[in-house]
Amino acid sequence: MDFNLTRDQKMIRDVVRDFAQQEIVPRAAEIDKTGEFPLDIMKKLAEMDLMGLPFPEEYGGAGADYISYCLALEEITRACGSTGLTYEAHISLGCMPIYLFGTEEQKKKYLTMLCRGESIGAFGLTEPEAGSDAGGTKTTAVLDGDEWVINGNKCFITNASYAKFVTITAVTDKSKGKRGISAIIVPTDAPGFTIRASYEKLGLHGSNTTELFFDNVRVPKENLVGKPGEGFKQFLKVLDGGRIAIGAMGVGIAQACLDASLKYAQERVQFGQSISKFQAIQFKLADMAVNIELARLAYLKAAWLRDNDQPYTKEAAIAKVFGSEIATKAALEAIQIHGGYGYMKEFPVERYLRDAKLLEIGEGTSEVQRLVIARCLGC
Repeated sequence: MDFNLTRDQKMIRDVVRDFAQQEIVPRAAEIDKTGEFPLDIMKKLAEMDLMGLPFPEEYGGAGADYISYCLALEEITRACGSTGLTYEAHISLGCMPIYLFGTEEQKKKYLTMLCRGESIGAFGLTEPEAGSDAGGTKTTAVLDGDEWVINGNKCFITNASYAKFVTITAVTDKSKGKRGISAIIVPTDAPGFTIRASYEKLGLHGSNTTELFFDNVRVPKENLVGKPGEGFKQFLKVLDGGRIAIGAMGVGIAQACLDASLKYAQERVQFGQSISKFQAIQFKLADMAVNIELARLAYLKAAWLRDNDQPYTKEAAIAKVFGSEIATKAALEAIQIHGGYGYMKEFPVERYLRDAKLLEIGEGTSEVQRLVIARCLGC
């Protein structure tokens, strides 16, 4: 069992870490305060060939593995949760369905555009009545000649305001239930397609979260991704990979919490000595370090299984539920270590808490992850 990263993996991690600490960290508080979408940062990531990091070079990608992508994502999220989520949704949700299930023509046309950073990736799955029960999709797509006619709406969709197209799920055969759901690529400038970004969120303010509305939107028949009725099966596989990535994001936020807490504890003096000398604080820091190490190993194992074409559904769920929950716990402890200052926006730890919480909800709640794990155990 080899726990060492390859030379390329280390290089990607270190390059992204340097960029994130130098370019993203100084912007993070302002991004949170203003809700500004980090478009200029995404353009710089594209210049670094990171927007298509785990995809083949023939489609404009960098040809790296999934481990490298997760390492890069951890470092970006460690610097800024909003930027991390934007990047994660681009790769895991925007690019991946087309790469895994698209035709060669779709990959060349759409995936190449995404990998080059010419468009931000987005995936339309969640609906007002179809959250954890994603099979309850109500949006419909009816074939009319050589076109799909789409009606319905989506909610909580990331990045859509900055996408040139969105891959969505829609019911193409109502008689087949979940087996009647398909995935379709929809250009965002199609007549009848409206995108609205009006949510007021707890955290991740710089991440673009939207509603999608389809009013007799027509797209070519060839925009179907894969075969009709395979959308449900497709997005389950897409979400498996995304859950590994969310685990990496959790580690990134938790690491930022530990970084800030250790720095503060070493500088803050009470009762004549730094609070890092008190056992109560040392135990909090130690518990953070333990959880971060375990969560990082969990997502690395899941990513390794994926890279080596082995089953990873259970491991992805474990990485996601553990990584997301330790991020929230780390943020709570970081605030406690900072005391009253931790409650103030002057310090970043209150932002870490607000950003971390979504990781326990998006791409499958913690409760759904536990159901997945239980089913893998044979329950």
